[in-house]
Amino acid sequence: MLGGPRDVCLIDVYETLLTVDFSSVLAELAAMARVPPGDFRAALGETEASVTIGEVTMADALRRALRSCGIEPDGSLVRDLVDADRRQPSETVRLHDDANAFLEMLKRRGVRSALVSSCAENTRPLLAHLGLDVRVDVVVLSCEAGCAKPSPRMYYRALAELGADPRRAVLVDDQSTYCEGAAALGIAAARIVRDSGDARPAQPGTTVVRSLLDVEPLFSSRSSAVQP
Repeated sequence: MLGGPRDVCLIDVYETLLTVDFSSVLAELAAMARVPPGDFRAALGETEASVTIGEVTMADALRRALRSCGIEPDGSLVRDLVDADRRQPSETVRLHDDANAFLEMLKRRGVRSALVSSCAENTRPLLAHLGLDVRVDVVVLSCEAGCAKPSPRMYYRALAELGADPRRAVLVDDQSTYCEGAAALGIAAARIVRDSGDARPAQPGTTVVRSLLDVEPLFSSRSSAVQP
């Protein structure tokens, strides 16, 4: 179904390698701003898409959210909120049990890798905190790239930085829409669906896995070819 050989892996971050309790992050920011969490969440949601592709900075998004909640933001409050937004994810993050073994497997097989995430500015500090940014060859974040999955531009940017053709790549992601977007470009996609997830039938070009370690056979054709 997936063909090969495949020797490049594009890896989603959130809910694939790790989970962050963003509800706690937002609750902390709302408490600092002294506004109801629900109101603050809704106000930030108005600029979420623009923050994700870097059209609006987190500082500007926070200023707009504060004004929407009836608060005229001062510089020190915004700076404190930006600092908290960068710090809080590292305090609530949980790396999935199979993440380290998966990254080690890719390295052992000589598979080049890229983290490819639709995310905000606080993601790069989080990846650095966990040391994940140095365990892959490339990091492509939507807030820096100016586009987000499932835009072909995201996948092509990661592939270009890796010097790879789509037909040699595998995407691992928890979102079916992102997997379908990759598959449409000829990238083999593995949708990670953990224990309680909805394992709907895979779309053409996509397979469903319960663990990141189940992705290993997708690289077996390359591995077999390099054995003596």
